[in-house]
Amino acid sequence: MGEEDDLVKGVEAMGFDGGSSSPIRTVDLLRRFLGVQQRRAEAYAKLRRGFTRYMANGGELAYQQLCGEITGEFNDCSKQVLEMESLLLDPDISRSDLAEILKSVQAQEKEKLHLTARIQILKKAGRPSERLVNHESCRFSKPAEHECVHVHEITEEAGTEDAEADAEYDNALKEAIRGVQDAVTSINEHLEEVRYEIEALESE
Repeated sequence: MGEEDDLVKGVEAMGFDGGSSSPIRTVDLLRRFLGVQQRRAEAYAKLRRGFTRYMANGGELAYQQLCGEITGEFNDCSKQVLEMESLLLDPDISRSDLAEILKSVQAQEKEKLHLTARIQILKKAGRPSERLVNHESCRFSKPAEHECVHVHEITEEAGTEDAEADAEYDNALKEAIRGVQDAVTSINEHLEEVRYEIEALESE
């Protein structure tokens, strides 16, 4: 019994046997795909809530555990969609157009996840001019006094460097947010195509 046999069994258990007509099988696959997309949306909502909690209260370990859990959820969703792509290309269904839609959604989801992680990393770090100063490198002569290596004469050059670092940070954050918005728009357009296809197949 290989993975292929398991997949065939799973497909038959879902009612995709040889006697089912192609449109019914296609609709079932597309509905399953919409279900996976709903799971992804819920995972993103959970990740956003967890990140908001982390930014407000700290708790690095809980946040890391959540990231691990969400990664597992996304991997499972991707695996299921890849199986659906393969089934849509099956000669019995032969819908390469729909398989392409799923493939495109997968690519956009990957980009969205990558950029979401980038946004969270940037927000965790904070704007360069607003980051907390770490005094580990400073020299302490008395318990209440220390020679702070961070104290420097405020020059025009230093002010320019800070402004440039902040501008670079702001641009990186805006670019990542815009990328997520573009990915979401593209995904939603594809989901509309899928819903339209379901309606069309069900009216046959």
